[in-house]
Amino acid sequence: MLRAGDRIPTPWSNGGGVTREITADPPGAGLADFGWRVSLADVVGDGPYSALPGVERIITVVDGAGMVLTIDGEVRPPILPLRPFAFPGDAATDCRLTGGPLVNLNVMTRRGRAAAMVGIVNGTHTAAVPGNRSVLLVALADDVGFVLDPGCEKGRLARFDAVLVSGTGTDAVTLRSEGRAAVITVCPVGDAL
Repeated sequence: MLRAGDRIPTPWSNGGGVTREITADPPGAGLADFGWRVSLADVVGDGPYSALPGVERIITVVDGAGMVLTIDGEVRPPILPLRPFAFPGDAATDCRLTGGPLVNLNVMTRRGRAAAMVGIVNGTHTAAVPGNRSVLLVALADDVGFVLDPGCEKGRLARFDAVLVSGTGTDAVTLRSEGRAAVITVCPVGDAL
């Protein structure tokens, strides 16, 4: 399990907030060499996003009212809570908060290496994790349960805790969850999501 309390906050270079990495591939990779990365970002004010050449981003407001992004000069419709929004990380992007500070779930994939999909579930959810994929479950409420098969590992997650499941070889792993959570599926480029 990846506990929220174990994450170290890292300030943004522009002073607009902090980020807490949940996990990355390969483990320990920095911003220059990850294949994919998932983090939670505390956004405390309006301002520009850092440019990330060669990276695709999916952000989801998981706490707070929402925001409006201007991407390459085009003002986009408001991003509402629990609605994943994808955009290129190398685009000139500016953020305006619509109701004060917020927390974003931030999924980044390196073009040519990985692709991701983000879904929000509430209630019982089952995901099969084949050998070529990883699934990250991030609790969006307190007391989210999960069970992994085979092996029947199970546990409870507090808000923003996570569990990462990677397929092993040819055997699929099944992840079942109960409660409100984000389900992030990541696979190598070329495999259908």
